[in-house]
Amino acid sequence: MTRPVFEARTDDEVRALFPVVVQLRQHLTGPEDLATRVSGMRAGGFRLVWTADEAGVPVAVAGFRVYETLYAGLKLYVDDLVTTEARRGKGDGTVLMAWLVAEARRLGCSELDLDSGVQRAGAHAFYFARGMHVSSFHFRLKV
Repeated sequence: MTRPVFEARTDDEVRALFPVVVQLRQHLTGPEDLATRVSGMRAGGFRLVWTADEAGVPVAVAGFRVYETLYAGLKLYVDDLVTTEARRGKGDGTVLMAWLVAEARRLGCSELDLDSGVQRAGAHAFYFARGMHVSSFHFRLKV
């Protein structure tokens, strides 16, 4: 499936993605909150990309960064990947995943990683269907 993927480069473009992002990140209080957070994260290499429906309305968003580790070298890490509830199963997530994999290759990354909440069985099925596998446990300690 070929469809354009766009990068949100301005705060206004980021704000326009809020209706999609909030479906995954429900703690966000509004478009300005999203824009402020993304603006701060950009210093660490965070990028936000999206695809749209036939009318040009954003329907899927991915937030990611590239970083280097001792064990794997350069990696593309997907912080956020969300498709609107109404568009799930229509290929929008597949478009973004294909773009992310191509971008990881273009940048010379050895792998693409992401974490997914244990309750997100539908997302897990999506990732497994695209050749991803569970490679480790993610541990958390609130401090």
